Amino acid sequence: MTALIAALVAPIFGALFYGLLRGSTWAMRFVDRAMQVAIPLLVGFEVLRHGWEEFGILAVAAIALGIATPPLIRRASRVIAPHTDNISIVAAISGLALHAVLEGAALAPDGVGLQAAIILHRAPIGLLIWWMVRPRHGRTGGSIGLAALGVATLAGYGIGMQLVEQFESSIILYQAYVGGTLMHFVFHQGRHGRRPPHPPGP
Repeated sequence: MTALIAALVAPIFGALFYGLLRGSTWAMRFVDRAMQVAIPLLVGFEVLRHGWEEFGILAVAAIALGIATPPLIRRASRVIAPHTDNISIVAAISGLALHAVLEGAALAPDGVGLQAAIILHRAPIGLLIWWMVRPRHGRTGGSIGLAALGVATLAGYGIGMQLVEQFESSIILYQAYVGGTLMHFVFHQGRHGRRPPHPPGP
């Protein structure tokens, strides 16, 4: 239970860390650049590695589709185009939430005993969510993203590893698609600088 509580609290520290940095222009630029390095590494070494073991070239195709989806949406519909970034954010959080289900199951009594590793990487996940959502939708939007992560973690913990493993393959493939969408989001925002000014607060 202690590990579960720590896993639920850790993303909040990531959000608070973002709040400490947001007052510094150079610090936020550093975070932007760090995301442009960290996200491809995460997709390559985590998502693609597991996806390749399970699905082979299909995992690569899912990532490519995720990268291509936002520009395809922009070209397909002028009505939906202004909301493409929000669609990418929802997709990213849904993928992170599904991953949190797996993590919650790993923390359950019948889990695989990866508590320390899970807890340590949850703070950067909280930072990522706050980095994506906070500038566009304020603290309320960022809090909803963190809450979704927490609910998914509790769901995985309640379901347990044995039941979650039945859906693990589908989750991995969807995460490959989301990883591609997230990569497009990160680099598109970095190039075009469309992020609005930071409102007051964390």
